[in-house]
Amino acid sequence: MKIGNRNFDIDHECYIMGILNVTPDSFSDGGQWNDYDKAKKHVADMIEEGASIIDVGGESTRPGHTQISVEEEINRVVPIIRMIKENFEIPVSIDSYKSPVVEAALKAGADLVNDIWGLKYDRRVADLIAEYQVPCCLMHNRDNTDYNDFLKDVCEDLRESVAIAREAGIPDEHIILDPGVGFGKTYEQNLRIIHHLECLKELGYPVLLATSRKSVIGIALDLPSDQRVEGTVTTTVMGVEKGAAFVRVHDVKENMRAIKMTQAILKG
Repeated sequence: MKIGNRNFDIDHECYIMGILNVTPDSFSDGGQWNDYDKAKKHVADMIEEGASIIDVGGESTRPGHTQISVEEEINRVVPIIRMIKENFEIPVSIDSYKSPVVEAALKAGADLVNDIWGLKYDRRVADLIAEYQVPCCLMHNRDNTDYNDFLKDVCEDLRESVAIAREAGIPDEHIILDPGVGFGKTYEQNLRIIHHLECLKELGYPVLLATSRKSVIGIALDLPSDQRVEGTVTTTVMGVEKGAAFVRVHDVKENMRAIKMTQAILKG
């Protein structure tokens, strides 16, 4: 899979998507990277530590978050995307589900669209992805936790997202799937989808696992968001074992080391 100027061996490797939230209210790092110079330094650090993609988000998507205006979100993400593209040789992802934000980000040079609603919130996002010929990550999400057969229903929901993508003209080789840990799922369901990540692989697309510092880890360990590194690393190891091609994390260095060690064992 090609993302931006880089080729990714999605069949044999697991790559890190480093999180850059330019928000004042994200659940674990809100306000830390709003400053231009701090954001630039953080990107440099994440690249040095092993990140292969930088994911830029301008609106917190934590449970109970307040949706901000399109204009505010654009004003947050576009300067940061331009800064990264001007200063670093690394693919950039835009974490948004709103077409005006996605369009502004793509015009600024974003290489991938990371949609937490799997193209179901704003169908024009799919058209933009097809128009700009960039890859996309389609996350599983729903506004309830009422499942008949949990794993089967998650896969069926993702098939619907894939159908939207294909109808818009997005080729299969541009699609990544995300199980949506922390979205539309109970604590037990979050644990279950991590444990059975291989069921997503059966859909035929590379999988991105995004669990970093999330509440499922906080509940399991009874720890606040700034003390969930080890829990996140454990989910990353599980992801590598289950065949995930990407993990989206805050703590790049620790997760990179875990990936390398896990792959060393698996490859014998």
